[in-house]
Amino acid sequence: MNPIRVLITDDHLIVREGLRLILETAEGIEIVGEAADGVECLQLAAALQPAVILMDLRMPRMDGITAIEQLRRTHPTIAIVILTAYNEDDLMIRGLQAGARGYLLKDTSREKLLDSIQAAAKGETLLKPEFLARVLALHASPPPVAAPPGDTALTEREREVLQAAAKGERNKEIAYKLGISERTIKAHLASIYQKFGVDSRAAAVAVAAQRGLLGA
Repeated sequence: MNPIRVLITDDHLIVREGLRLILETAEGIEIVGEAADGVECLQLAAALQPAVILMDLRMPRMDGITAIEQLRRTHPTIAIVILTAYNEDDLMIRGLQAGARGYLLKDTSREKLLDSIQAAAKGETLLKPEFLARVLALHASPPPVAAPPGDTALTEREREVLQAAAKGERNKEIAYKLGISERTIKAHLASIYQKFGVDSRAAAVAVAAQRGLLGA
């Protein structure tokens, strides 16, 4: 198998060096470049065509959210994983809604880092239960975000699939639990994405949490 091509984007040199040190020793991963801000990230993404971008959110010249939005339009096949800190919950949710497939805390373990990169490269998004808890806590006080006019409500089965996805379960695990095929799970997820106007599990979970659909 070809190695997963990774582009690191963070304005802190020490963070980039730390990630490089970890990833250079990992089998099946190739670091193709490093960017210090969103502008440089867009330039390198076009030139290097990475499979996965590790994206900081707070950067000079162009922040991570703006870069994610532009990348989703110009390079939709590139998987973006947010690099975040504990005090950036609101930014993280905005990044997921913009099109990132998942997130990593900057003090994450080597195992979680590699698992997240591999999952993103496969088109999967592994959302941890602690992420859902943080999203729900963040939006506990404000009223749920209303669905836009004409939005179609989720079916009972779609809600079950989305709640399982929010717990970090893979398609195969959801299919087994609900007694249906993986193809059906993918169809339900596609329907959810269309209704929410998103294109990833991470964004769908963020939207659902803001609308109060995951509290049960």
